[in-house]
Amino acid sequence: MPPKKRNSGTQKELKPGAEGGSPDKKESPELSVKKHKDKDAEFVTLCKNLHVTDLVCDRAWTLWKTVQESMDEVTGQKKLWGACLFVTMTDLDVPCFTLTQVLKAVNMNVKQFLSLVRKLDVNLDTISTKVNSALTRVEKKYDVMLALYQRFENSLSQSSRDREIVRSCWTMFLLAKGNALQMEDDLVISFQLLLCAVEFFIKRCPPDLLQPLYKSAISKVQSPPTRTSRRNQSKAKSRPPEPQVDLQLLETLCKENECNTEEVKNVYQTSFLAFLDSLDLSRSTDLPQVNSLNQQYNEHYLKSRDIDDRLFLDGDETILPPKIEITQVERTPKKNLQEEDSVIIPPQTPIKAAMASIQQLRGDLVSSGDQPSTTLATYFKNCTIDPTQGMLKRLEMLGQTFSQRFSQAVGPRFIIIGKQRFTLGVRLYYKVMEEMLKSVPVLCDFHFSKLLNDSTFHTSLLACALEVVMATYGGSSFKAGGYNQANGSETAETDLCFPWILDVFSLAAFDFYKVIESFIKAEPTLSKDIVKHLETCENLIMEKIAWRTGSVLFELLKQEHEGGAAEQAEAPASFNQPLQHNHTAADLYLSPMHPGLRVLPPESPAPPNSQHASQPQNQPALQPGGQTPRHLKSNSLSLFYKKLYRLAYTRLKLLCSYLLSFNPELEPIIWTLFQHTLQHEYELMKNRHLDQLMMSAMYAICKVKSVDLRFKTIVTAYKNMPNTNQETFKHVLISDGHYDSIIVFYNQVFMQRLKTNILQYASPRPPTLSPIPQIPRSPYKFPNSPLRVPGSNNVYISPLKSPRMSPGIMTPRSRMLVSIGESFGLSNRFQKINQMVNSSDRSFKRTLDLGPTPKPLKRLRFDVDGQDEADGRLVAQDVHVIFLLWSRIMTRNNQLLSELKQHRANIYLNLV
Repeated sequence: MPPKKRNSGTQKELKPGAEGGSPDKKESPELSVKKHKDKDAEFVTLCKNLHVTDLVCDRAWTLWKTVQESMDEVTGQKKLWGACLFVTMTDLDVPCFTLTQVLKAVNMNVKQFLSLVRKLDVNLDTISTKVNSALTRVEKKYDVMLALYQRFENSLSQSSRDREIVRSCWTMFLLAKGNALQMEDDLVISFQLLLCAVEFFIKRCPPDLLQPLYKSAISKVQSPPTRTSRRNQSKAKSRPPEPQVDLQLLETLCKENECNTEEVKNVYQTSFLAFLDSLDLSRSTDLPQVNSLNQQYNEHYLKSRDIDDRLFLDGDETILPPKIEITQVERTPKKNLQEEDSVIIPPQTPIKAAMASIQQLRGDLVSSGDQPSTTLATYFKNCTIDPTQGMLKRLEMLGQTFSQRFSQAVGPRFIIIGKQRFTLGVRLYYKVMEEMLKSVPVLCDFHFSKLLNDSTFHTSLLACALEVVMATYGGSSFKAGGYNQANGSETAETDLCFPWILDVFSLAAFDFYKVIESFIKAEPTLSKDIVKHLETCENLIMEKIAWRTGSVLFELLKQEHEGGAAEQAEAPASFNQPLQHNHTAADLYLSPMHPGLRVLPPESPAPPNSQHASQPQNQPALQPGGQTPRHLKSNSLSLFYKKLYRLAYTRLKLLCSYLLSFNPELEPIIWTLFQHTLQHEYELMKNRHLDQLMMSAMYAICKVKSVDLRFKTIVTAYKNMPNTNQETFKHVLISDGHYDSIIVFYNQVFMQRLKTNILQYASPRPPTLSPIPQIPRSPYKFPNSPLRVPGSNNVYISPLKSPRMSPGIMTPRSRMLVSIGESFGLSNRFQKINQMVNSSDRSFKRTLDLGPTPKPLKRLRFDVDGQDEADGRLVAQDVHVIFLLWSRIMTRNNQLLSELKQHRANIYLNLV
């Protein structure tokens, strides 16, 4: 939603779901109907009901005129009007109506409405980055609220006589959440506040309304007061007692909901009690009145112009998702046919998943203390300079910074929660550091001491540990790169997503990148989701964050190109060589020297088969041949470019599969230009995104090769790629402080810089093609699982084991598939599909779910060349044909199998 604004004057009370009541009468004057006679009468009536201004009415009508002919699907006219009014109000930041009011007015569900608003972006310049940010924020908050309400509803009694208490409890929670949290999409803290509200009401509910579990959990009633106590009470003039947390009840609630009791207790004491004080409820033993709570929530709801979350209690169609009955468990090929009658396990809810991840993290760190272990202390003592005191001082300083910034982002009363998260991060930091030191290649004492006294290494390692903690508490909605908005960071202070931690510690992204791979290898207990999250962070650094102004990366590249550099980027000749993942943090942080040997701490066993086991401690070990270790160049820049090239080629290959399936010969040419730009024109990456250069390279080569591919078609396909953001093509740096679209960047910057090089590809002697990088199966050794064919329940495709199966090892089914494929002339295409599936980048499976080809847009107003649109049939049609054929074959095989089973059953019955 748009940024919240405080209202002047008193608010008019608004009933849940009512269409009247303007969020701010002073900023929303009455609509002049006479000024809008040129517009549809129903549209003007809608505008009047939503209290929009004349300016919003005019702009929304113009927007509707622009998009009505471009919508691909037949959509109700009134719904389109509502979407246009929402977009206009958000862009102009005029508080006319709430989201719930427009949903009621056009009779749409929130998810349907958000989807419709996004579809308005037919020309890719209809929806601004401001509107897109508002849509994302609303959707994230809605998903959190839906998960919270479903958990709340499942724990309620169905008795109708306590519905007023239930409504009061839910409304109080909404107020507490809005009062305490600046980040209203924080699932874990919101759930902890919900438990606090439930605890408050359970203690005040009549006993006959409580479930037996809660009755037994409430503390026993104190014995009747004595005469002495009565005298003391009279002296105190019947002053209510200080509020106390019922620990027994709170522990019961936490245990039932798999939530950490200490964390909930801290939330209760630091945040929830302060909220109760603001309502004068902390000393009251009575239940609050629902009317009073509703009136206060009305004010909050109208100010926020958001969704009225009380409608969850009414089962309102505008806020609850349509119910989908689960009729069949999706099965993989590994499950046999005997599992047909197996019990269907319901999917894990977001709250259960978050609580389980937190429990696993805390459980893994139970044995890790808040101080260095004995082994770590031994490592520190054997350094030339003991790093212990410097490390502890650094932790104290960073801990204060982290807690303060955490409270600034989440809420002013959550500094203790920030300290708890930091403590978990420190424990993980110590644990991973110890494992890293055990597994690092042997170091001489000088390099060993230098690494452990390197402040950047320690800060990076701590930042990575905290990122794991933050991602774990963020749950399924936590996504790296969440606050990278246009024009800087609009929500930077209220978003904890990566790279927030880099900003908190003033840590360079290039330095943080050096520790990620070693961190993952040193901590085998990390969940698959967390490993993927860290891999996403690494990709974000390579594609954008490391290329910001002031990055050390530019200095290293400058040294390389000027000659005499200590480091070098990867040479093109090594592209097709495997990426060896044996680099350690010591390799990357001890720049420019390569570590040679390590000294084991006293009383530590030597590694098995060690050639240096008999050497005295604290003495540099000799390499084979009696030579002292050579100090080689660091691998940091080389490894960075190796990974960058592989990421760049993987994304290019995916985009080519969407758009250039009929021109496969263009892919290596585009890659050559793309790679040349990254290696020799790296300044173009400053404050830009890797994908901006990729799309520009694709457009340039198609242009010189006379392939009709418009930028609008490229951008439409790009939006279907994983981990993309519309700011990438709508908000590109042109010059200092000036941003524009991707086509303007191409014409004014990219093409001007690379014109000579681009034209070479149209000459009879084009440049030599760059080798294709070898894409590893997975840098972090994830198992390859079969990919499901879209639209099917039981059809899967597994990676091909060898380039060409020999007849001797082929099964009857595989022989049939190859035979049919060859009869249709599809043998080469089968091979391409298997190569795609065999790739390590699992994002290729997104190509299977694209459905029809991305349709070229009817208009793209920033497309300055003015030529006709590209052919919309440029897609991997052959892939879909083969999958359809494959699906039919598998379906027929299943039918034959069923007939065979029935035949066997008949034979058995005849025998009996």
